[in-house]
Amino acid sequence: MRNELKALRAARTLSQGQLAIAVGVSRQTIYAVENGRSEPSLSVALALARFFGRSVEDVFHDDAGRTPPRS
Repeated sequence: MRNELKALRAARTLSQGQLAIAVGVSRQTIYAVENGRSEPSLSVALALARFFGRSVEDVFHDDAGRTPPRS
């Protein structure tokens, strides 16, 4: 899963630690999600999206860059 966290964080000149405190997770969690080493839980993804005033889909993208088909 790709994400826009690093760019969104940089645009606000926030450190990973500052973002972590703002959304209630560890700095290591932010690092792991930003670098694709871990996928966030739904609650963390929602908290990050809300913090930046974006939808979850604007912040996180599937690896293929396409929207999954609707059933």
